[in-house]
Amino acid sequence: MKRLAFVLGLVLLIPPAVAQEKKAPPSDIVVDSAKRTVSIPAKVAPRKVLDQVYPIELVAGWPHPKGKKAHEIVVSIDVNPSEVHQALESLGLKPGKPAKGEGAKAEGPVVHVSIEVPDASGGTRRQPLEKILWDPKTKKPPPKMTFIFTGSVQSAVDPNKPDEKKYGADITGSLICLFPVTDEVVLQTTWTMKEEKFLKLDVNPDALPKEGTPVRLVLEVPAKK
Repeated sequence: MKRLAFVLGLVLLIPPAVAQEKKAPPSDIVVDSAKRTVSIPAKVAPRKVLDQVYPIELVAGWPHPKGKKAHEIVVSIDVNPSEVHQALESLGLKPGKPAKGEGAKAEGPVVHVSIEVPDASGGTRRQPLEKILWDPKTKKPPPKMTFIFTGSVQSAVDPNKPDEKKYGADITGSLICLFPVTDEVVLQTTWTMKEEKFLKLDVNPDALPKEGTPVRLVLEVPAKK
């Protein structure tokens, strides 16, 4: 059973494998039940991976070479996406349904996504994705993004053993995607593949610190009305 540590109103999630292996470091995912947030350690990802700069399709995922889409991310993470899924469920959310391909649209409860970055005063500030991403040709921000908690499909670890499945996002390392290019992910926007055809986004170089800088990915669950 997952072990939770309560510290000053915060819930530190420790995955089952960690709870059983005392020598392993605990997950740094932090759940604040009062503020209804999930905070995940991350680093500013390099924009040039492999041999070129690819348009952004994911907000967060595992870095290269472990991450399947590391060439398309804004920030890299070093936690299992299923841990983030569990953290959101601990705040009372229920996953919806991920989308993949033409005509598909994701379903699920809304989650606000931002990145907490260092500021000049030595503190931090949160940057919404609309201020971090832009069209590098027009220098304009993207249309409004609504992120939803879809959860991941279950996928086969070995194609030769189709009946042996696990949480798909824990295979690819994909946490948050902008378009329904994959259903092995925890959060998606409400955009479809129609938007993917003309939204070729990149990171505004003035919005984030240099590559490799530690930041935190913050997921905020809106209060119930």
